Amino acid sequence: MIIGITGTLGAGKGTIVEFLKEKGFIHHSVREFITREIIKRGLEINRNNMVIVANEMRTAHSPGYIAECLYLEAQQHGKDAVIESLRTPGEIETLRKKGNFTLLAVDANLEKRYHRITARKTATDMISFEEFQQNEAREMNSTDPNKQNLKKCIEMADHTFKNNGTFEDLKREVEKFLGGNKMSDRPSWDEYFLNISREVAKRATCLRGKIGVVLVRNKRIISTGYNGSPKGLPHCNEVGCKVWKTIDETGKEEERCLRTVHGELNAIAQAALHGVSTEGATAYGTYKPCSTCMKALINAGIKRVVCEKDYHDNFTDEIAREAGVEIVIVNPHQSSLDTVENAPGYNSQ
Repeated sequence: MIIGITGTLGAGKGTIVEFLKEKGFIHHSVREFITREIIKRGLEINRNNMVIVANEMRTAHSPGYIAECLYLEAQQHGKDAVIESLRTPGEIETLRKKGNFTLLAVDANLEKRYHRITARKTATDMISFEEFQQNEAREMNSTDPNKQNLKKCIEMADHTFKNNGTFEDLKREVEKFLGGNKMSDRPSWDEYFLNISREVAKRATCLRGKIGVVLVRNKRIISTGYNGSPKGLPHCNEVGCKVWKTIDETGKEEERCLRTVHGELNAIAQAALHGVSTEGATAYGTYKPCSTCMKALINAGIKRVVCEKDYHDNFTDEIAREAGVEIVIVNPHQSSLDTVENAPGYNSQ
């Protein structure tokens, strides 16, 4: 489980981190990560250099680069982790894609926050109130994905704490939130929609496997689909599969059911039938799409595919990469599609 911490300067991010460390979380800090890079470059450790170096690293790699590095560090420990000082939407989006992630934000009155940072007496905090305001304004909003945008990060949080009281008050609020939400049991958005795709798959009628697909945009389901026959035609579970051996794009022989329409295609068709745009949506499915369905997803404007298991069609990865479509496989080692050649009604023709 990973908890991300974002918030305004001096609001109390460190206090939440210390409390989570008491709960057994391993601490990973964006600030410390950037500080190590500043020292490596032989620069002075100050707020200005921290912003410049962080922006340069994101520009050179990606908006979520720092979060990705800290996530890899957290993986090595194999324990619950807290990543402090997330400052760009790209960092948060990167961690959300990993699953089992919760973002907490903290804010407080401006004057109270200034008194807190000056009391810390660190190298980057001994500044005037005017400089403090300027630093905050610089980091609060930006249209550049590689630069700080605290306002947007706070808006993306699963919960925001107002820390205008004592540190003990804040700890009590965090404890209340942790206990009330049972965060370790709370699914991420990816897990949530994958769970729904599993339910959709139960409606599938092809005997060769049950596939469920959910198309989602802005955390809203826009259509669903499962593998089954076209409208008005008999289903495989009624009359048996009509299987034909074919050669895929890579030259490999495979069997496909000619009777069924794949779940991805049915989901796209359902969206079109009801006049709903699929541009920019995410496709959630029980298996990685075959290359034919991936081509259809690309043409439908799908930008991300999250699937529970892999599928043997390697050409899918190639065309997705060329089209800039991200594929996330939750259980990559479960790679063979469960077919039911021995099921009653199976008919290979």
